[in-house]
Amino acid sequence: MSPKPSENGMEGDDEREEESEEDNSEAEVDEEEEEDEPRLKYQRMGGSVPTLLQTDAASCIAVAERMIALGTHSGSVHILDFLGNQVKEFIAHTAAVNDLSFDIEGEYIGSCSDDGSVVISSLFTEERMKFEYHRPMKAIALDPDYARQSSRRFVTGGLAGHLYFNTKKWIGYRDQVLHSGEGPIHSVKWRTSLIAWANDAGVKVYDAANDQRITFIERPRGSPRPELLLPHLVWQDDSMLVIGWGTSVKIVSIRTHPNKGANGTFKQIQMSGLNQVDIVASFQTSYFISGIAPFGDSLVVLAYIPVEEDGEKEFSSTMPSRQGNAQRPEVRVVTWNNDELATDALPIHGFEHYKAKDYSLAHAPFSGSSYAGGQWAAGDEPLYYVVSPKDVVIAKPRDTEDHIAWLLQHKYHEKALAAVEAGQGRSELLDEVGSRYLDHLIVERKYAEAASLCPQLLRGSASAWERWVFHFAHLRQLPVLVPYIPTENPRLRDTAYEVALVALATNTSFHKDLLSIVKTWPPVVYSALPVISAIEPQLTTSSSTDALKEALAELYVIDGQYEKAFNLHADLMKPDIFDFIDKHNLHDGIQEKVAQLMIIDCKRAIPLFILHRDVVSPSDVVSQLMAAKKKCDYRYFLHLYLHSLFESNPHAGRDFHDMQVELYADFDAKMLLPFLRSSQHYTLEKAHEICVRRDLLREQVFILGRMGNSKQALSVIINKLGDIEEAIEFVSMQHDDDLWEELIRQCLNKPEMVGILLEHTVGNLDPLYIVNMVPNGLEIPRLRDRLVKIITDYRTETSLRHGCNDILKADCVNLLIKYHKEARRAIYLSNEEDGSRTKRDENGVSQISERSTSIKNMEVKSKSRGGTRCCMCFDPFSIHDVSIYVFFCCHAYHETCLRDSIDSISSKKKKPAVVPHPKEDLSYYNYDNGDNDDDDDDDIHDEDDARVRCILCTTAAAG
Repeated sequence: MSPKPSENGMEGDDEREEESEEDNSEAEVDEEEEEDEPRLKYQRMGGSVPTLLQTDAASCIAVAERMIALGTHSGSVHILDFLGNQVKEFIAHTAAVNDLSFDIEGEYIGSCSDDGSVVISSLFTEERMKFEYHRPMKAIALDPDYARQSSRRFVTGGLAGHLYFNTKKWIGYRDQVLHSGEGPIHSVKWRTSLIAWANDAGVKVYDAANDQRITFIERPRGSPRPELLLPHLVWQDDSMLVIGWGTSVKIVSIRTHPNKGANGTFKQIQMSGLNQVDIVASFQTSYFISGIAPFGDSLVVLAYIPVEEDGEKEFSSTMPSRQGNAQRPEVRVVTWNNDELATDALPIHGFEHYKAKDYSLAHAPFSGSSYAGGQWAAGDEPLYYVVSPKDVVIAKPRDTEDHIAWLLQHKYHEKALAAVEAGQGRSELLDEVGSRYLDHLIVERKYAEAASLCPQLLRGSASAWERWVFHFAHLRQLPVLVPYIPTENPRLRDTAYEVALVALATNTSFHKDLLSIVKTWPPVVYSALPVISAIEPQLTTSSSTDALKEALAELYVIDGQYEKAFNLHADLMKPDIFDFIDKHNLHDGIQEKVAQLMIIDCKRAIPLFILHRDVVSPSDVVSQLMAAKKKCDYRYFLHLYLHSLFESNPHAGRDFHDMQVELYADFDAKMLLPFLRSSQHYTLEKAHEICVRRDLLREQVFILGRMGNSKQALSVIINKLGDIEEAIEFVSMQHDDDLWEELIRQCLNKPEMVGILLEHTVGNLDPLYIVNMVPNGLEIPRLRDRLVKIITDYRTETSLRHGCNDILKADCVNLLIKYHKEARRAIYLSNEEDGSRTKRDENGVSQISERSTSIKNMEVKSKSRGGTRCCMCFDPFSIHDVSIYVFFCCHAYHETCLRDSIDSISSKKKKPAVVPHPKEDLSYYNYDNGDNDDDDDDDIHDEDDARVRCILCTTAAAG
């Protein structure tokens, strides 16, 4: 049984089914605890650092714009690049280095140590200065302008409790104690002209430009002793100081209002301490602060988690020992309100044995001006360095690619895709994000969603498309991808399209999609033959559908197999099959598809069958329609076909005229009588039986008349039709007197019919004969009016007959006179060619032929009577080469003989004779239809004497 499609694809094999339980359990855990995205990413510093820390331990770190300084417990200062490679090494002290400080230019590095010395070394020259204070020094800060100022100032302090301000004078270096008496100096930081330091009492700020102490921030209450947990100071900007001490964080804003003086110096406006300092933020933490640094609008805190004992956290002076139970340090990103934005536990080497003061945090100098919306501009991100005795970890803000990678790792693929499409990160990430997104959807069995995203994710990569096409095919989910497969930009290999079409064909649920795709895809992108080979075996199985057949027909057309496509179109009853036949000249294939074509559109099928009778004969059409009696109204189709065939050629379907009689009777009775009159190929008895069964009276009358049973036909007209006028017409056409008698006999019992018979028999029967046969006492409606009409009609008929007789007599007389006149005329027979006399008018051709026949008869008689001799000189006509005159009285004369005789007669009568010129057109040739002689008889009579007359007949008549 074929798989059924669902909203996520179709059921089938999944190559990742074996990963079910573990993935599900992990997904449940992820759902229960949503993990916040970290703000920082971490990596151990490589290069020379691992090697250095194998034999030594890191104690402190300082970061400049171009390099890093790492102090160790052995007293060495290592200058490193940002990759951890050692650039330079200073063996400055004999004890642990406690603090390091760069000037703002990064040209000098200052260090202090437990050996009581302070060493300031130039990074680019051999300059090096060492100052001995004979007590352990814990903090140092160089003047930011140390390299540019000749005063070479720095501040330092240690266990002695004095904060020394060292300045180079013209007589040498001189120390000034800025503060003392409040315990050891634990930390000192210098920014512009402001110096901040921390001792046991708290934090103080001194303005070196004005030589004035600005403020004092008291040590947080309850904080551990400074020697156990050092305070941490960091300048966020020129006027913002961040203090992290124990579990307390304070942010102090210092308003100095500097005025630019001459030569780049600053002039300060004197203000009271209360007005110069504001604590803008303060909060307590649940952990010890081992380091603190600004992070845009937030803070980065290196947190040390105290060990829990008896369910409570120990914040007393008793710190974790080196028993190996310390927890991992954490880097936390918090707001000024102590809202945690991110927390990351660091896998520091040996963290189990470290105390809070064993860690330190430093950050690269940055302005923070490029920070916007939680992101830094490329290349301007701050760097954070977490230092432990045996490890240095670099932390930096996560960039867009890190953000996308985190989204992918936590299966937020939609968000990752949106980030990439928004232009964040490299364009190459789209391929990776798309591939992982599709993989995720496949694992989740969201095949339909994965398919819909392919155009967006795969774009114009033909290789990627082909890879996923075959992957979906492997999962038996290719049908859901097929609607999205491109056919251009990119165009895939033929095999990909063929595999897709076959996948649709083998699943009945997608046969309609197969048809749509076959109609949509350009035929040039695939070969139809492999798809046809895959579909054809299915036609004989239960998986065959109409959509599959139609798709196969389209493929046949693409492959040029029009006959097979036509057969499928016929089976599917496609309305456009007739256009398909004409387009591809498939008339030879209609022989076996008569019933289907008739069912589709009989109005178009019938003319097609009639036009191609040489391909599909009438017997084929009739037999196939009769065989399809269960599929259609075959008798109606037979009627339509045979009717059209009869109108086209009355004899083409003569074998089926008996059938056609019954079909006409059932479907179009009005056309039956014209058919009966036109056809000679039906059986009269069967036709009569059908008409009797259908009660078709006029058709019965016609058939009975053709059968010779006129009396029965007349009986049907009178008794069933009751149409006496039709009866009279029928009897008149039969020309049978006995039938008239039968008509009269059958009408005598019907007075109304007798009256009508009297009206319509004038000219056929004598009305008196009908009147004499009417029984006495029979009341005939409107008899008087009808008798008057009969008499009037009879008189009119009689008058017409007399008039016709008179006209006939006059015509006979006129024609006899005309014939007599014609007989007296001569015919001139010339021995010269005269074209004008041989031409005749088209309207007189028949008359000329009749006269030619008369002339031939005359010539025969002339030869018998005159012996082809002249009646005057009795010489044969053949010996004289002269013209001849021939008369209808059978006499013939030479022209010269006749002229001489006429002249002699004329001279005796003293009257000039008129002799026609040989070229003159005689009366015979001027006579067309005899109408000219009828126009004026008197003129003709006057001209008779002037015409040529036979000498013998004229002389005889005169004698």
